[in-house]
Amino acid sequence: MKKIDITTNINGIRLYSCIMNASGALCSTEKELSNLLKSSSGAIVTKSCTDKPRKGNIKPRYFEWDIGSINSMGLPNLGIDFYINFLDGITTNKPIFLSISGLSLEENYLLIQKANSSTKINAIEINLSCPNILKKKEILGYEFDTVYNFLKNVFRLNNKKHIGIKLPPYFNDNDIRNMAFIINKFPISFITCINSLPNGLFINSIKESTVIYPNKGFGGIGGTIIKSFALANIFKFSSFLRKDISIIGCGGISSGIDIFDHILCGASAVQVGTQFIKEGISVFDRLKNELILFLKKKKYYSINNFIGNLNKN
Repeated sequence: MKKIDITTNINGIRLYSCIMNASGALCSTEKELSNLLKSSSGAIVTKSCTDKPRKGNIKPRYFEWDIGSINSMGLPNLGIDFYINFLDGITTNKPIFLSISGLSLEENYLLIQKANSSTKINAIEINLSCPNILKKKEILGYEFDTVYNFLKNVFRLNNKKHIGIKLPPYFNDNDIRNMAFIINKFPISFITCINSLPNGLFINSIKESTVIYPNKGFGGIGGTIIKSFALANIFKFSSFLRKDISIIGCGGISSGIDIFDHILCGASAVQVGTQFIKEGISVFDRLKNELILFLKKKKYYSINNFIGNLNKN
């Protein structure tokens, strides 16, 4: 039987599995990162970090149900110096993606400069989908002029790493076309789409209350429920982006078939968030085995056989 190959390539970064964790999902502490090192994930993505450590929002700030999750975490992390020191002290063949989400545009420039000094970081994933960057608490990824000027300044820096951006969900073609137009102007290596759907609300009908405390109960929605939005964004971005820009799919992955669907729409790799939190580190083995089994049934022996090949009826 011919071996199924689920290795992939993110703009020259080789992954021995196309499945990795999403930033924010069990990747904040030394123990969590060490678990990821020992897992079968194809790469390690750190928690989106700031310059200084942050405790984040008051709890409860995360809640999950059968088909989704809601969170308003407030960027709890140990600060970039911790992540750089930890990563520089490990030995691994796994690519390392450092996620950053400074509390201002200027802080992000500082974080990028610090990340460039590390010998172990392969790529920087700039989180443009977090509502903590801009003073007015709006999501940077929806402010197109600001994104353009921000990226122009980012690529004036002496970057030694692959630079990618994590995007919020977009809900119409014009927004995706406009963001792709901006991205295509810069030497961006990859995009990750999508982050959670903003401003969701989930309630406890018995207690007649919201299930999370911060932000009056409003938060980002993730999990199975957002898969269709993720697929739509991946598929549309793949039509508008330069072909040398890789897409990492994120949103609604809980099975091997979900991974197949993301890749079929144009993703080169996937990130797992809510399901990883639900299931723990064993999720990577299960998803890998399910994907391989499904590819065998489809008689595909490499993800290169079907990536981006969704039939456009």
